[in-house]
Amino acid sequence: MAPSNDLKTILSKLQFPDDAQVMRQIVDQTLQVKMRMGRIKRKIVVMSGKGGVGKSMTTVNLALAFARRGQTVGVLDVDLNGPCVPKMLGMSGRRFEITPDGAAPPVGPLGILVASMDFFLRGHDPVRWKGSMELSPVWLGMLEMNVIREFLADIAWGELDLLLADLPPGAAADKPPAIANFLPELDGAVVVTTPSEVTTDVVRKSVLYARDVGIPVIGLIENMSGYHCPQCGHESDLFVGNVESVAADLDVPLLGKIPFDRELSQRCDGGRPMLESAQPIAKRFDDVAQRIVDCLNFRQIVADTL
Repeated sequence: MAPSNDLKTILSKLQFPDDAQVMRQIVDQTLQVKMRMGRIKRKIVVMSGKGGVGKSMTTVNLALAFARRGQTVGVLDVDLNGPCVPKMLGMSGRRFEITPDGAAPPVGPLGILVASMDFFLRGHDPVRWKGSMELSPVWLGMLEMNVIREFLADIAWGELDLLLADLPPGAAADKPPAIANFLPELDGAVVVTTPSEVTTDVVRKSVLYARDVGIPVIGLIENMSGYHCPQCGHESDLFVGNVESVAADLDVPLLGKIPFDRELSQRCDGGRPMLESAQPIAKRFDDVAQRIVDCLNFRQIVADTL
């Protein structure tokens, strides 16, 4: 997708007073992001507002569910300091391939494309940011935003049906609006919660915050809604809470309930994702994926009639 003649004209007239041409680089990257994202039909962020709710596990299994539907799917692991999507998909140790069109992301199970900071790390090395972080915490946020922008601008995603962005735990205040700006025509956010009252209180704030910054909320996913016994298949409650009432109060759909399943946990830890819908938990994610599609299609129908 080439930039329009009008856009080329505007860019040619811009003045960049800084010798390092940082402003020009940012403008060029922003243009590149829009061109690459223009080839992706739907873009969804997965967030929680609270750590420890299984957000990345949910993102991975949603990606697999959409891929099982025959869709081309990409996953952007925005958790720069604790990336875990590659491990869950059995892709640890992979690397980007540099091509004339950009950095080609590694291809995972069912053809899923993945971009993650994990592909730049060796073993268990942590991410170390160099800069004036001691002087200003804003510097760290700027570095992280630049990395995310480069991920979206430099990675050759190609044409995708869906891009899922796995936001960091807690989705710090600067991440959702920044991602929304980076992803033109963002379809919305899927918010993951557990039934715990503490978690739902925080998630409620996250939904309201997302709306305040202009991110439409597609719906809630209740993770760890119970414990799935591997022997008898019976499900028991793990937490005391009522996500249905929270969803009703916020006027958002409850997309589905995913019980804690030991087999799923072991598979994620071991990098052996569920590729078939035969497992009951995989079927739950298939149902959630269908509800997400239904919600987006309904929203489009409403928008077309206005």
